[in-house]
Amino acid sequence: MTLVAVLDYGSGNLHSASRALAATGVDVVLTSDASVALAADGLVVPGVGAFAACMAGLESVGGPAIIRERLASGRPVLGICVGHQALFELGSEHGVETAGVGVLPGVVERLDATRLPHMGWNRVDAADGSLLFDGVAGERFYFVHSYATRSFAAREGVRVTWAEHEGDRFVAAVEAGALSSTQFHPEKSGEAGARLLRNWVAQIR
Repeated sequence: MTLVAVLDYGSGNLHSASRALAATGVDVVLTSDASVALAADGLVVPGVGAFAACMAGLESVGGPAIIRERLASGRPVLGICVGHQALFELGSEHGVETAGVGVLPGVVERLDATRLPHMGWNRVDAADGSLLFDGVAGERFYFVHSYATRSFAAREGVRVTWAEHEGDRFVAAVEAGALSSTQFHPEKSGEAGARLLRNWVAQIR
């Protein structure tokens, strides 16, 4: 049976993410143990709240090293919401800059919009050839955030999915080899989110 570890570092919709993943037919373990997180077939890094607090939590359980080690050996990682944001190089919130895990290029910054947080259902512009969005490219997904990465330098073999809020374009998802991440919450996105999680699980089986 495929085992997916959900990294418990004090942040994120841990239980809702775990239930949504279990519904795909995999075994799910909620853990802060580095050895378990490294050995699992897939690792999910959820997250809610502020970037700096998320990074502090990740550091407390060795999360950045776990993520980098898994990716170096081609073992799948899925980041969700602030867990997605933490994968970038830098977070800038309220005038405070915090280093991220740095496995993706870019800065997480406040959206240029009058209505924040960006909360609700949005369509995304799925990347050509996306495996995550197979069968759900035209569907809506559930977002809750005020910050995002608004520019991304093109990289060979990296698929970037975009979305907009009040005309401000931002990264909604990234697929880069063993690394996948979404700014939205697939576990709160109904059948479209469930299909996306099944698509991710299919890649790690």
